[in-house]
Amino acid sequence: MRQAGRFLPEYRKIRAKHSLVEICKDPELSAEVSVLPVDTLGVDAAILFADIMLPLEGMGVRFEIKDGIGPVIQSSLDEFQKVNSLSTLDPSSDVPYVIEAISETKKLLNSRVPLIGFCGAPFTLASYLIEGHATRDFLNTKKLMYNDPKTWHLLMDKLSTSMGTYLRAQADAGVDAVQLFDSWVGCLSPADYRAYVLPYSKRVLSYIKDKAIPRIHFGTGTSAMLEEMKHAGGDVFSIDWRIPIDVAWRMLGYDVAIQGNLDPAVLLGDRDLIRARATDILTRTGNRPGHIFNLGHGILPETPQESAQQLVDFVHEHTMLRG
Repeated sequence: MRQAGRFLPEYRKIRAKHSLVEICKDPELSAEVSVLPVDTLGVDAAILFADIMLPLEGMGVRFEIKDGIGPVIQSSLDEFQKVNSLSTLDPSSDVPYVIEAISETKKLLNSRVPLIGFCGAPFTLASYLIEGHATRDFLNTKKLMYNDPKTWHLLMDKLSTSMGTYLRAQADAGVDAVQLFDSWVGCLSPADYRAYVLPYSKRVLSYIKDKAIPRIHFGTGTSAMLEEMKHAGGDVFSIDWRIPIDVAWRMLGYDVAIQGNLDPAVLLGDRDLIRARATDILTRTGNRPGHIFNLGHGILPETPQESAQQLVDFVHEHTMLRG
């Protein structure tokens, strides 16, 4: 997952000297952090070290990322005029450091493993912009969505256009796959997802449909809306731990790949628990092509490095024996 480096001692040494945003805006540091999990754990792909909020700065949004809190927006976008004032992202001038980081990371990887780029999905970004910070109930987001659909759809239109352009720029810069992170969309009902979100996620993913690289569609708490998410698009669907992976795959259909779905908290348990839960996931997927073993959400900072290493080694050994 995206935070794969943050529990490693090497990453913490860098963070002791630099803020998260400083690392993201320094292509060489971003590249160094991106390859840490590959070099230390031997995982099978790298994901670009960046943050979903970065492109919003180019759209005119002022924010800061506070340790232990996450993104905090200086002025919530809860009115039509505020939303209307948002600019459309130009990746080459607004986030050139991300494009440069892709090049630097590819050099360090030297074709050892693929590099995954990503962006935040329109709904998840909209929820931050409206709420001003992370929340549990998303009441302000839903209030705007239900009571001011004109403003809602304008916001989603601007976000989907900008994020589509952003993903396209990453694909043009050489990433081998992209992932659309819709971390908070599980707060919605399937009907609301269909009416207020689906068209915009679909638009983002359509920007790279012709690039012939995998498009990963990720959400948490989305067990009830997997069929709807499939209509939004994607070649790979990433699921959390709240649904058995074989059940989720049957719901999605076997014409797509699936990614997941170990609970990150399992890595706080002992070796036997880690092996048992990993075995269950691998057994449920069988020998079917198209499964990417992963956590169901970001790795926890408290995770012991040896536990992560045990998981990687076990999955490699198990799948080699199976294959």
